[in-house]
Amino acid sequence: MYDCIIVGAGPAGGTAAYHLAKRGRSVLVLEKASLPRYKPCGGGVSPQVAEWFDFDFSPAISIKVNAIRYTWKMGDPVKAKLKGSEPIWMVRRDVFDHFLVQQAQKQGAELRDNTEVTGIEFKSDHWQVNTATGPVTGRYVIAADGAKGSMAKWLGFKDRKRRFAGALEAEAAANVKDPESAHFEFGMVKNGYIWNFPKADGYSIGVGTFRGGEQQDFKAILTEYATLFGIDLKTTQQYGHPLCLWDGNQKLHTQNALLVGEAACVVDPFTAEGIRPSIFTGVKAAEAIDGAIAGDQNALERYTQVISDEWGADMVWAQRLAGIFYRAPGIGYKVGVKRPSATERMVKILCGELRYADVANRAMKRLGAGLIPGMG
Repeated sequence: MYDCIIVGAGPAGGTAAYHLAKRGRSVLVLEKASLPRYKPCGGGVSPQVAEWFDFDFSPAISIKVNAIRYTWKMGDPVKAKLKGSEPIWMVRRDVFDHFLVQQAQKQGAELRDNTEVTGIEFKSDHWQVNTATGPVTGRYVIAADGAKGSMAKWLGFKDRKRRFAGALEAEAAANVKDPESAHFEFGMVKNGYIWNFPKADGYSIGVGTFRGGEQQDFKAILTEYATLFGIDLKTTQQYGHPLCLWDGNQKLHTQNALLVGEAACVVDPFTAEGIRPSIFTGVKAAEAIDGAIAGDQNALERYTQVISDEWGADMVWAQRLAGIFYRAPGIGYKVGVKRPSATERMVKILCGELRYADVANRAMKRLGAGLIPGMG
């Protein structure tokens, strides 16, 4: 009988496993794929996550960027240096996710990869987790199986607020011309943006929409954009994947179980940042389960409250900002993105030094003034 079984070995699952094992709890991580496994993701990680661990992430970082370059319909470029901020990490998710799980294993967590969960049953005071290779039992369960996982449904979370966004990503081997810059393109895609994140040996180029709406030909858009970097998309592998955006606070706990990461719908609705919030939920879930094992009857309920207070409260502002920005991105680009202070503020938000609540009112006023002449 394990203290906790974690289903899914992404950043949220790996983080929860590390912190629980470090506290001396017996942990089993179940992952359906064989690690290391490819995961489509731009791989931009806020350096803030280092504060939640006591080991060096260097082996898991491909390169670090200290500048961001924006374009509008492949022209009107603006480049902003990250002054006074830590460089942003660019990671490959197969390496990064596996590295996190390996740190958890060093603390005593057990990993069974290549093991698909087929169902779960609650047995009086513990969970039986059924897998293709037989059942395992644990006092607590953490669902870390992502946007497409079945655990939340099996745990009985029926009325979930799930706003799905779509993304298409291509991995291109290339000689990176400007390895210190991450690239963002606005204007070619409705209700979203294109990103190009350099890695040591190439680029991760992707496109995502975060407000829903009409169908768009992602492939054609990306193919055209990739020519800016001398890349022929026909020669690359492409991967489509959903993103589970935050769309309001919700219950994330049930009988001896918690939801973390994209299963908890914590992706930022403005930037689509998912790794930092996923890791944050993993840290807080480990604290909650550790407390519950120690006899705190309110620990799991408090987890829901903590995520609501410390993440959700700010995502309200991110969602409002997204609503205005993506409605008129041309104005957003002129009066927002091109301002030197805009990048500085966004990076501070990514690094946990600022909250959307600190900047959203002013930003929305500026965007509103651009939309309505004479306002603001």
